[in-house]
Amino acid sequence: MTLLSVIFLLTFTTVKAQEIENNTQTYKKRVLETAEIDFLTSTYTQDGDNAAVSGGIGTEELNDVTATFIVAIPLNDDDVLTIDAGVSAYTSASSSNVGPFDDGPASPFQASSGASSGDLWANMTGNYSHSSDDRNKIWSAKASVSSEYDYFSLGLGGSYTRLFNEKNTELSVNANVFLDSWKIIHPTELRSFGTNGNGLAAELFTRNTITGNANYNPNFNEISDKGRNSYSLGLGFSQILHKNVQGSLSLDLIQQQGLLSTPFQRVYFSDVADSFIDEFQLADDVERLPDSRTKIAVGGRLNWYLTERFVLRSSYRYYTDNWGIDSHTLSLEVPIKLTDKLTVYPSYRFYNQTAADYFAPYEEHLSTQEFYTSDFDLSEYQANQYGLGLTYTDIFTKLHISKFGLKSIDAKFVKYDRDTTFNFTMINLGVKFVSD
Repeated sequence: MTLLSVIFLLTFTTVKAQEIENNTQTYKKRVLETAEIDFLTSTYTQDGDNAAVSGGIGTEELNDVTATFIVAIPLNDDDVLTIDAGVSAYTSASSSNVGPFDDGPASPFQASSGASSGDLWANMTGNYSHSSDDRNKIWSAKASVSSEYDYFSLGLGGSYTRLFNEKNTELSVNANVFLDSWKIIHPTELRSFGTNGNGLAAELFTRNTITGNANYNPNFNEISDKGRNSYSLGLGFSQILHKNVQGSLSLDLIQQQGLLSTPFQRVYFSDVADSFIDEFQLADDVERLPDSRTKIAVGGRLNWYLTERFVLRSSYRYYTDNWGIDSHTLSLEVPIKLTDKLTVYPSYRFYNQTAADYFAPYEEHLSTQEFYTSDFDLSEYQANQYGLGLTYTDIFTKLHISKFGLKSIDAKFVKYDRDTTFNFTMINLGVKFVSD
């Protein structure tokens, strides 16, 4: 073989090898093969006897129905756009008592027909994510907007995920900002004592008889701050510990500033004489809380694939804040694969927390205090939550509706009981479709 032939052969071999390498690099699996549509709906019913709207007493009855559409669209091999839009409609005997004097005898244990007896909440979130060619780096950005009658929120956020060790190790960071604003609504009986009120000459008091302390004259200052800003930073670490075991750790830091109390939640003082219209006690003041709050949460998860049919999912979370609340959450879920397509998953969650520094039950606050609330969400309590879910999955999407194949159906029933008499039940249903 001549020298020229050897040079040609080496050159040809090098070029072909480079072409093969380039072709290998350019081929990659799409992050999302086809568009996916999720439809989620839930019904929620709660009850209890410690309504914050009526100062820690009264009905907490509420019914809510929610519907959500999530559409994930692959823009190319690496990028996915996800749109999440939802609406929630509720009726609430508790919140109806913001204005309990609209009809009939007023009572904290009965619903009023006022404007606050129901509301509609709507939300839309857009998320854009990009994955690197080797799928080891993923970043995303999102924006959201939500609104209801007395509340409006704008949100911005983003995340970055890095995979190492042949994708056995994952590190992530996410950050979010929410800019919220309130439409200030105070309890009916306090409105005439604010800046624009006219004292006891208000119509409410001229057409009703005050019993108990007939000289009702609260020292009430309207809440003027209408904004609340929330900033969060989350860190995550996930590791495959064994072919059947995966663990993760998380740290979340949250800072809130602005109006952190709810303007229509009443408070009653033990050192102020009680005044009533019918059976409803007139407010001494509204909830007052500090204008800043720092929250820290640390958690861990451990998933153990026991057999082909049984998986054990466990988690623990510790939470603390500078309002005096410390909490512990333990949860356990055991998916059981009945067939190739059907999985049932019973679950249990235990939660307990200490009370906030500013919490006291009905009529246990003093008027000399700076901050006060009778919202039992900030009280000391324990809670147990039980769930049972069922998932149907068909990766081959044999069932079609028009051009979309049914990929999965997920249904879950949840029962929650708190030792403060509060309880709720919830039924969730989710259906996922993929385009052909």
